[in-house]
Amino acid sequence: MATLITPHQFSPVEDAEALRKACKGWTIDEKAIIKVLGHRSATQRKQIRQTYEELYEEDLVQCLESVLYGNFEKAVYRWILDPGDRDAVLANVAVKKAKSNYHVIIEISCILSPEELLVVRRAYQSRFKSSLEEDVAAHTTGDLRQLLVALASAYRYDGHEVNERLAKSEADILHDAIKNKAFNREEVTRILGTRSKTQLRAIFNSYKDVHHTPITTNLSAYPHSDLQKALCTAIRCINDPKKYFEKLVRNAIKGVGTDEEALTRVIVTRAERDLNGIKELFYLRNSVSLDHAVAKETSGSYKAFLLALLGKED
Repeated sequence: MATLITPHQFSPVEDAEALRKACKGWTIDEKAIIKVLGHRSATQRKQIRQTYEELYEEDLVQCLESVLYGNFEKAVYRWILDPGDRDAVLANVAVKKAKSNYHVIIEISCILSPEELLVVRRAYQSRFKSSLEEDVAAHTTGDLRQLLVALASAYRYDGHEVNERLAKSEADILHDAIKNKAFNREEVTRILGTRSKTQLRAIFNSYKDVHHTPITTNLSAYPHSDLQKALCTAIRCINDPKKYFEKLVRNAIKGVGTDEEALTRVIVTRAERDLNGIKELFYLRNSVSLDHAVAKETSGSYKAFLLALLGKED
């Protein structure tokens, strides 16, 4: 369930005018920017961008980029883009440092629906004049490259049918590969890169039923290589995205310092999807609301904008 709160009545002309005034005044009115953009859906934001360009012959995204800065600018920039275009930008940023950010490629590849992933891949080609798969392959090597390219180029069956016999046999294949530390086995990549998400969840459930341990527990029992970490991330993203994102945002704000990159990504990409469920899991796990945790770890307009997307005004 989404956390984004949008108005009952909406005027793209009035919003475009308000944003123009906020960006072109003597001082930048960041509160006014948040009041508009922090409460508009993807469809409404697209209408605002189109209306702004028609009225002022200027690109709103470029305008905001030129007057905002820091984490607030980054959050607003990623929020105002169409979801597919935003994920293409996130993928491109990640692919340039794939050694450390491969999990972003996995999130996009394994959590989005097949149609949504196809939209991202098309947006990526249009924006960066190369394919996502091509760039992933160019910035990774070896077994990790093989897995990431398979995931990024997948077009899975999106139905809900389950073959229980196949689930059991492929759970045994995964167990044998993990037991023998053969994480780069071709069959492992084939299963994770081609099976439907429904079938994969059945495989993971069969693994747990037969071997009495979750597959990620067994996979994490060995010293972590990049390939092992990537496999764990893919399985967690497919098996329970909300649980995956809750852990991601928890790690982003715990301890010394805040991982603003991860925090922004979770809130911006999930506010119109399942952020309310992520908030509920966060509270159950941490006995404190995500709103409170975010407010404690952030400040200024960045804080106010994230709280607006979380459905809570500062």
